[in-house]
Amino acid sequence: MRILFIGTAELACPCLEAVHRLTGHKLIGVITQPDKPKGRSLQLSPPPVKLTAGKLGLPVSQPVKIREAVEEICTRQPDLIVVVAYGQILPKALLEIPARGCINVHTSLLPRWRGASPIQSAILAGDSETGVTTMFMDEQLDHGDIILQRQEPILTDDTGATLHDRLATLGAKLLTETLTLSDWSRRQQDETQVTHARKFTKADGRIDWTKSAIEIDRQIRAFNPWPGAFTDRDGILLKIWKVELVSHTTTGSDIVNTGAGALRLLEVQPAGGKRMSFAAYARGRKLE
Repeated sequence: MRILFIGTAELACPCLEAVHRLTGHKLIGVITQPDKPKGRSLQLSPPPVKLTAGKLGLPVSQPVKIREAVEEICTRQPDLIVVVAYGQILPKALLEIPARGCINVHTSLLPRWRGASPIQSAILAGDSETGVTTMFMDEQLDHGDIILQRQEPILTDDTGATLHDRLATLGAKLLTETLTLSDWSRRQQDETQVTHARKFTKADGRIDWTKSAIEIDRQIRAFNPWPGAFTDRDGILLKIWKVELVSHTTTGSDIVNTGAGALRLLEVQPAGGKRMSFAAYARGRKLE
């Protein structure tokens, strides 16, 4: 089977490597998004999937808009298209090209958390578990029939980063299992159970201390590493990377009372500075 891989983010790299390792299939190329400027120098930086494809010796195409690549994809004659964390909606004309369809690896137990940020949304909501889904793609976002699913518990100290890494590995395993099946079953999603994971911005990282300690702890963990949770302390922007729940009777310069409960600040980062323990930050600021 001739497979074309479409993906961009770090999440997609283990899946790309898994497809490359498969026997009995031919990975005919990779489509990813264009290089983008990063950092203060705004130097162009390639997406993670491009770097992985280069290491594997695979041909890469980087159209600005995926609809611009429909004709090119037709000429490649893929039997199947695999899409993981690409970042653009595939048009109907592209979805109709491969005889065996387009399948997607999504990091949630669909229909829960359709959309752009399922990992962060699951932590924010206090879900006890999440997982990965392989599914057939259609014109609607994360709407297609389910092929396989696997669960993954959300630990009490999970961050967006730690959960991302486990789901990336689990997604690659599930994709391998999916592609080695002799026949694919299809199960429609239950529309009554749909939840949506919206795209977050940097502004979503601002902490509202009137919320409960549990909610703030989830926010800090969900937005680690991006967009990062932050607050203003003594007129200085301060990112909060790690906290722990404590009794509301606990006192100290590292304790913040919230709308319900209290938190101990463990790891912070002042504007323009490095991540550090709150104890080191307090010593530098000479906090009482």
